Amino acid sequence: MSFLSFPRPYRDDHEIFRESVRRFIADEILPHHEEWERQHRVSRDAWLKAGQMGLLLCAAPEEYGGGGGDFGHSAVIIEELSRVGATGPGFPLHSDVVAPYLVNYGTEAQKQEWLPKMARGEAITAIAMTEPGAGSDLAAIKTTAKKDGDDYVINGQKTFITNGHNADLIIVVAKTTPEAGRRGVSLFLVEATREGFSRGRSIEKIGQHAQDTAELFFENVRVPASNMLGEADKGFRYLMGELAQERMVIALRAAVTLEAMHEATLNYTRERKVFGQQVFEFQTAKYRLAEAAAEIAMCRTWIDRCLDAHLRRELTPEMAAAAKLTSTEMLGKWLDIFLQLHGGYGYTREYPIGRAWTDCRVLRIYGGSSEIMREIISRKL
Repeated sequence: MSFLSFPRPYRDDHEIFRESVRRFIADEILPHHEEWERQHRVSRDAWLKAGQMGLLLCAAPEEYGGGGGDFGHSAVIIEELSRVGATGPGFPLHSDVVAPYLVNYGTEAQKQEWLPKMARGEAITAIAMTEPGAGSDLAAIKTTAKKDGDDYVINGQKTFITNGHNADLIIVVAKTTPEAGRRGVSLFLVEATREGFSRGRSIEKIGQHAQDTAELFFENVRVPASNMLGEADKGFRYLMGELAQERMVIALRAAVTLEAMHEATLNYTRERKVFGQQVFEFQTAKYRLAEAAAEIAMCRTWIDRCLDAHLRRELTPEMAAAAKLTSTEMLGKWLDIFLQLHGGYGYTREYPIGRAWTDCRVLRIYGGSSEIMREIISRKL
């Protein structure tokens, strides 16, 4: 699809870094991914090796053990994991969703304690927002954190938490002033060793089987007031400030998966023969693939424009919402068509398209559903 390609917003140092990421994925992720799918989690050894290679917190400040890079380096990791369909390693959630909360809102003591361990892969992190009765509507969460002397006591339940079973540290979203709705939300750092904290079942998802996704329970979990992240009752504002980057993570994954599955489908249709000729030679197939090439080029150009804006700190919440909405909806449309072009083989996990079809369906749900993205965009119309 090179004839439809445009210059990308990556520097030479990003592309040099990309080669290291590809080698790491080939050596340390792909040989083990099937085993992780059976176990429903990635081995801690892989996290430690990623830390040794500088693949964790690569955009965090060097003074806290990070790589001192920018989101372009993070984007490289997201793209290369997506290109090979490696859904297990929750590195982007750890490095590009959780870490920024600590970098931007944490105290110096919190940063010094946790960021270096996170960068080395010694401490795995998660963020606990979603509840059984509250998904995209964060104002509806029921988990509470009540002040008791110098401590807060947390009670509640969280679900669909990525890195939930492996996590050593969880950012918990809780109500400190329940009657204030979204204006009463605060964030807390909760260590997995705290009494009253427990993990439930590993959630049986229809895809992303290697990804560690768990239920978490908090029963009178006592944490010191110093574990609050940022200021009391400002958690919703913090969440809204950081969700744009999370949505860019998802949009990048969608765009790269589109490209990878288009290429896989081109290869398959050129190899597979029906009625004595290549599937690709049937007009219905090649016209579909031509249309896909055009739409994918348009998607890539738009996502790269948003990535460039983010690197310049100009990405707005509305742009991020539009990037996630358009890329994930387009991905859903074309994955279904690509699978159809594979015939019966597409409906197996032996071919990448079958895995992508199930693994990527959730991209239209998490990080804010497509319906929520439309709501965000509509506010600026």
